[in-house]
Parts: sequence; C-alpha cells; structure tokens
Amino acid sequence: MREPYPAPAGGGRGYALLLVLTGAAGLLAAWVITLDKFKLLEDPGFTPGCSLNPVVSCGSVMTSHQASVFGFPNPMLGLVAYGIVVCVGMSLLAGAVFPRWYWLTFAAGCLFGVVFVSWLQFQSLYRINALCLWCCLAWVATILMFWYVVSFAVRHAFLPAPAWARTFLTEFTWVPPLLHIGVIGMLILTRWWDFWTS
Repeated sequence: MREPYPAPAGGGRGYALLLVLTGAAGLLAAWVITLDKFKLLEDPGFTPGCSLNPVVSCGSVMTSHQASVFGFPNPMLGLVAYGIVVCVGMSLLAGAVFPRWYWLTFAAGCLFGVVFVSWLQFQSLYRINALCLWCCLAWVATILMFWYVVSFAVRHAFLPAPAWARTFLTEFTWVPPLLHIGVIGMLILTRWWDFWTS
C-alpha cells in the first residue's frame, strides 16, 4: 500500500529567521555588486570599495566573463533568488504552512544555488585568482540556507533518508554547514598562503 505524503509543514521561528537573515545577507551582497557593476559600466576606471589588494579584488571578479554566466550579471539572479528566500521566511514567521511539493521545489532551488556558488568559488580561486568580499557573504548565506533547508526537508520526511540521518540532522543541524564553510575557508587560506603570511 502506498504511504501517504507527509502533511504540510511550517517552520519554527528560528528556522524562519535563518531564512530571512540569510536571504537578506545574499540580497544585500547582490544589491551592492549590482550597483558597482553599473558604475563599472559607466566608468571603466571605477574601483569598487572592496578592491583592497591583489587578492581581495572585487573589480577583477566583476569584470570576468564568469560574472555573467547567463548573459546578464550574476547578482541580478541573486536579487530575485534571495528575495524569494526572504519572502518564504517572512511567510513562515506569519504562520504559513506549505505542502511537500513546495518544500521540494524550494530545496531544489537551494541546491541549484549551492552548486552555482561552488562553481563560482572554484572560478574565483583557481581561474580569476581573486576574491570578492560581497561574493563571500553570498557564499556563506547560500551554504547556511542550503543545509538548513535540506535538514528541514529530511526531518519532516519530505526527502527520504535513513533514521540515523534524520536523527543526526535533528540534533546536529549546524555541523554540515560549519564543515562546508570550514572547507571553503581552508581552500582560501591555502590558495594564497604566501600572501596571507607575508
């Protein structure tokens, strides 16, 4: 006999606030980068405020071809995507509950986001050879958002998972994002070790 789908679910206040805060952080980063991109288009000699040295150089990232993967500046996609995350978080704070298909669609969007920023991280570290601080903020926000959304979906049985995984994500939700961000931090540290230690 086919098991019924899990009942619609809303999130607790902490989960809702996490979505609002990570969405707002990503939205802020996308907004600032978009404004600086417009200034660069108006004045090719413009230097963004976060271009601090040869490594932390937002201008180098913004003028790369990787900064417009879909034919328009990447942060314009962020303005829409992070705005949706904020709206979902605010809806949860207002007491909204959503069905399984909604949470799976939301999780799929977050998966796309974390895969995309992972690609951007590789490009930034090993192809562009520069970091953008605002991009780093968006990376952290997306990683936190992704793992907490996955954890929520697993705990509510929207995503299939063994019992041990459900238990682990219930008690130690913070571990996967911490490890993920830690790995990225180590890659950044080792990539420019001579620069950081000189």
